[in-house]
Amino acid sequence: MVVRLLHRAGLRSTHAQITSLATIALCVGLWVRAKTVDQTQRGNAERRALFVGLWPPMIWLIGDALKDHE
Repeated sequence: MVVRLLHRAGLRSTHAQITSLATIALCVGLWVRAKTVDQTQRGNAERRALFVGLWPPMIWLIGDALKDHE
């Protein structure tokens, strides 16, 4: 049902897969940035990078479901 709504809204499998790859790049960028902040803020910056690192598999699976629907 959710996949049907996403497809009807105009989201295609390639959009989701490209977004998944972009979130990997965002995670790496946040991780590198975490190494440049001072020690008091480093833990929060690393947690942010790890949180964003959880997104790519979910978005990729949404893209696979959209591909099956297409």
